[in-house]
Amino acid sequence: MQFSTSQTSLHSNEEAAKEITNFLNENHWESLIESSKLRNKLNPDVVQSVLQHSHVNDPKRLLGFFNWTSTQLGIPPNLHSFFYLAMMLCNSRLFGAASGVIDRMIATRRSSYQILESFLMCYRERNVSGGVVFEMLIDGYRKIGFLDDAAIVFFGVVKDGGSVPGLLCCNSILNDLLRANKLKLFWKVYDVMLEAKVTPDVYTHTSLINAHFRAGNVKAAQRVLFEMEEKGCCPSLVTYNVVIGGLCRVGAIDEAFELKESMIHKGLVPDCFTYSLMVDGFCKNKRLEDAKLLLKKMYDLKLNPNEVVYTTLINGFMKQGNLQEAFRLKNEMVTFGIKLNLFTYNALIGGICKAGEIEKAKGLMTEMLRFGINPDTQTYNSLIEGCYRENNMAKAYELLVDMKKRNLSPTAYTCNVIINGLCRCSDLEGACRVFEEMIACGLKPNNFVYTTLIQAHLRQNRFEEAINILKGMTGKGVLPDVFCYNSLISGLCKAKKMEDARSCLVEMTANGLKPNLYTYGAFIREYTKTGNMQAADRYFQEMLNCGIAPNDIIYTTLIDGHCKEGNVKEAFSTFRCMLGRGILPDLKTYSVLIHGLSRCGKIHEALEVFSELQDKGLVPDVVTYSSLISGFCKQGFIKEAFQLHEKMCESGITPNIVTYNALIDGLCKSGELERARELFDGIFAKGLTPTVVTYTTIIDGYCKSGNLTEAFQLVNEMPSRGVTPDNFVYCTLVDGCCRDGNMEKALSLFLEMVQKGLASTSSFNALLNGLCKSQKIFEANKLLEDVADKHITPNHVTYTILIDYHCKAGTMKDAEHLLVEMQKRDLKPNFRTYTSLLHGYAGIGKRSEMFALFDELVERGVEPDGVIYSMMVDAYLKEGNIDKATRFLESMIKFGWVADSTVMMDLVKQDQNDANSENASNSWKEAAAIGIADQQNVVAINYESSTLGSTHCSMTLPWAVPVKGMIVVVTN
Repeated sequence: MQFSTSQTSLHSNEEAAKEITNFLNENHWESLIESSKLRNKLNPDVVQSVLQHSHVNDPKRLLGFFNWTSTQLGIPPNLHSFFYLAMMLCNSRLFGAASGVIDRMIATRRSSYQILESFLMCYRERNVSGGVVFEMLIDGYRKIGFLDDAAIVFFGVVKDGGSVPGLLCCNSILNDLLRANKLKLFWKVYDVMLEAKVTPDVYTHTSLINAHFRAGNVKAAQRVLFEMEEKGCCPSLVTYNVVIGGLCRVGAIDEAFELKESMIHKGLVPDCFTYSLMVDGFCKNKRLEDAKLLLKKMYDLKLNPNEVVYTTLINGFMKQGNLQEAFRLKNEMVTFGIKLNLFTYNALIGGICKAGEIEKAKGLMTEMLRFGINPDTQTYNSLIEGCYRENNMAKAYELLVDMKKRNLSPTAYTCNVIINGLCRCSDLEGACRVFEEMIACGLKPNNFVYTTLIQAHLRQNRFEEAINILKGMTGKGVLPDVFCYNSLISGLCKAKKMEDARSCLVEMTANGLKPNLYTYGAFIREYTKTGNMQAADRYFQEMLNCGIAPNDIIYTTLIDGHCKEGNVKEAFSTFRCMLGRGILPDLKTYSVLIHGLSRCGKIHEALEVFSELQDKGLVPDVVTYSSLISGFCKQGFIKEAFQLHEKMCESGITPNIVTYNALIDGLCKSGELERARELFDGIFAKGLTPTVVTYTTIIDGYCKSGNLTEAFQLVNEMPSRGVTPDNFVYCTLVDGCCRDGNMEKALSLFLEMVQKGLASTSSFNALLNGLCKSQKIFEANKLLEDVADKHITPNHVTYTILIDYHCKAGTMKDAEHLLVEMQKRDLKPNFRTYTSLLHGYAGIGKRSEMFALFDELVERGVEPDGVIYSMMVDAYLKEGNIDKATRFLESMIKFGWVADSTVMMDLVKQDQNDANSENASNSWKEAAAIGIADQQNVVAINYESSTLGSTHCSMTLPWAVPVKGMIVVVTN
């Protein structure tokens, strides 16, 4: 139907409206309109005109006309028509009918701005109070959840100077905004409410308190409560319950308890809900005994606890693992006639499934079915998860089938449980199938599922697939979170795929995610483990630059790494840095530092740290004591080690097998084999079992003392003690046989190792070294040729052993050939390799080769030691190159390597024969600086007073001191 809105039809519409109004005053108005020509003249404007200028006294008849035109004739009303009719109905106190009209208007889906504009126009035209209609409109939007539209109307009417909203209307919209968590809009409405001079009441203040708690503003919420009382607005029980609930949620349980007590003093009696909140707060803060006291208090006050209170307590005890108390409470519920509900059973089933009691959980499910309580998805999730924890995949599948029979569709969480369970059972293929089915069913995996799959792939060394899973997340609408990236980075670092891990870190930051302590911790931990402290320190510094504060674990890792590298200075520096940042070291940190210092031979410093540990009120444990005992033993301080062992026992700390291993090792190294054996034999009486390390230690002691018979007896004893000899035991025996010259037995042991798959490069090197020392070079070379067949990879030590043999034998061509082969295998010669070669060249007088070799080792970054420098000084002196010899001597002094007396005297004597008196003088000064010369007496000198006093004394020769540019020395 086409409607004309031209000026010409305006008059016609008004005439039609007048005639219809006349008909509406008749009882049979419908038939009158139907039989007249007016039906064809009906349009939205005519309907609006009838309602706008109505002279009909019966608003119900106007409502009937409005309904008739829209339903029977299909004429869509104008927005104004809705408001005119609603206003008339309200004026006649027909509020229900008016509300229905407003609801129909909202259902037209016109924008809230259009509806607001129409309302304001009608309001101004009629010049009547539209407050009720205004509130109905807000309420209409509110009821269907269109809170933004409700707020638009609220703001529009108030700011236009229209009707002032009623307090009930304001409280309703504030309450709904709070429930929808639209806090920003909540505060806007509240501000406009105050602008409209609407005075808040107790319900308004309660909503304000709730909003502050939602935003985490605990102090602001408490302030509103206090201000209420100051303004004379007495808080209700509901208000106090809101505050108590908010305090409990943020863990301020003691404040909540105090508030509950203050309620009582003010004449308000806490109800069952108050105590329910307190019980829940205590349970969440793991203060279950306090929660139980509140339950007793409820019974004392005749406040009958309901199933919610009991379920909260049962859930709390289940989470703590106290199944006995949880079931006692269940029985108490039954005794007092409190019915268990689905939530109670789910708490019980979830708790005992986590405890691994699946059969008991199934019994509970049978019980709940007997009482007519049907299990839900959560019930099945707990049972399925419990089955997977027990690796009972068949039962988990049965439960899944039963779940579907009950028309319970698996949720995303159900799939998460199944995927996690399959991954835990190492069924990665099954987990991936469930993952694909999950997506096919329209369920969206979350970050937890993706992280689980990534971790499972990493555990099976499927690194590329793990990386691809993370990359594919975005395409499936899931943005990887920090935990996802951290899991992948951690796995890649453990696999030593540091470049891939670094790429993940770069991608992570590019995606706007901030790395955290665990991100950098993965890099620091792995680089520390592999001894790359430079890289570990670099990531530590990067972490600090990102504003991430290290914790005690990071610092302990770095300290441990520096100690293992022998860098005690840096370890101490890191320890002091830790203290400087206000991070208190725990026992583990101190123990790591003590262990590192002890291992590096810094036993005095280790004792100082041990003393500091005790001063801080920390109690040393078995690890701390064992580290110190090991340190004493390595330094040969056996007496002190046993004294510390005694102190350890007196302090109530029981030594473990590591402690006794250290003591046995110390006794063996000091040659006290009988005491070592006595201690070894007494281990069983102490309730300890020797480990393979224990056996290896004492076997090594016997081997080095030449008692191979006892060593082999111990090896034969090991299987009966449940200890299997490993490659270290065999390696010790091979070395012992080589020392004893029994190469046939050594070779036999090595072949046995190969057969058992225990052969290692270290055992191979021990045998090779024995053959070389026995002058069996042919057998040694043959062994090297056959090494590939034995699945052993030679290392730099292997080649250094052979090179050393040829250098000592003067067969330098063979040594050079081995050096080339070594470098072809990408094995880097170390200073020992170069020392052997330099000795070899020196022995046959090839000094030019020595000079070239020295340049090569420096170029390769190998640091020469004092022995190498001494050989070079000697070589240059024999070449007559005093300048070069002097420069080498200067380097030795610079690096703290003092030349032996022979080299020094060669240089001095050569200088004395040199025509250049300046060089001679310099050489004497260098000699004086390090204390070497060739005289018969030791002269003590006081430099400050220049007073000389000669004292003959007995000491190790040669010994020298400088005296005013001269060297006074005693030699043989």
